[in-house]
Amino acid sequence: MNTVSTPYPIGTPGTPWGDAERAEWLSRQTRQRSYEAEVLSVIEGLRSRFDMEEYGALDYGPDYYPLMAIRSRDWNNDLPVVLITGGVHGYETSGVHGALQFLDKHAAEYAGRVNLLVAPCVSPWAYERIHRWNPNTIDPNRSFHEGSPAEESAALMRLVAPVRDRALIHVDLHETTDTDETEFGPALAARDGKPFEPSGIPDGFYVVGDTENPQPEFQQALIRAVEQVTHIAAPDESGEILGSPMVARGVIEYPLTKWGLCAGITRAPYRTTTEVYPDSPRVTPGQCNTAQAAAVCAAIDYGLAARHA
Repeated sequence: MNTVSTPYPIGTPGTPWGDAERAEWLSRQTRQRSYEAEVLSVIEGLRSRFDMEEYGALDYGPDYYPLMAIRSRDWNNDLPVVLITGGVHGYETSGVHGALQFLDKHAAEYAGRVNLLVAPCVSPWAYERIHRWNPNTIDPNRSFHEGSPAEESAALMRLVAPVRDRALIHVDLHETTDTDETEFGPALAARDGKPFEPSGIPDGFYVVGDTENPQPEFQQALIRAVEQVTHIAAPDESGEILGSPMVARGVIEYPLTKWGLCAGITRAPYRTTTEVYPDSPRVTPGQCNTAQAAAVCAAIDYGLAARHA
């Protein structure tokens, strides 16, 4: 992909944004879909099978968003905890709907075997605006740390705190999209007063493991499951995906906790970030959702088998 030749339409190249630029950016954001109609209504439809918890709310006047989590109905403290998160970046649609699809179609298979804790749409304001940031131009997925400036991140950390040290598995569902290079990457560079350096968008599914606890067999179990649904991303000519070395087929690694990423908020031995590619002509939105659900199932299957080995 060629380097973007025109500067981002907000701000002065080389100068970080101030309040005026942030306000201009916010003024350009418009609601494009409904959290209530597309997410909360689906959650409500699951109420007969799961326990629901409002773990916080976002008051971005005039908009107000309840933050919802879904739990296993018969929670048993003797069972391992599985955390599933989606929609940390609101525009990454299959993360949200893949989590909900897992609950609807697959969660019953694990009843009595694990405790499920699912936050399907961590960033509802951004979900409605199909954006990466919250209204304060903050990326929630770099904000999972003490004193977080993102209420989306802080609320999720409060929810997870009681099971942080007991979780067995955490699957954080994401997407990599073409707009990462046409909009979100350039916006980030402009916000920070830096040049935009495109790295190309990988065509296909991949996962991000933890450099501190990579669990290569666990990551490969997800790749094997998902390739039954959609294709796996190949590395670029440098053997990398988005500037990171591909350490195994479809696998790269980040320092999850150091970077303040959602997948680093527990001490679960098995944790990963999924990355679906919805812009490929080879997939449909339904396949993307199914790929996310398949990754969750594979993660739980692997974790349970390893626990009982």
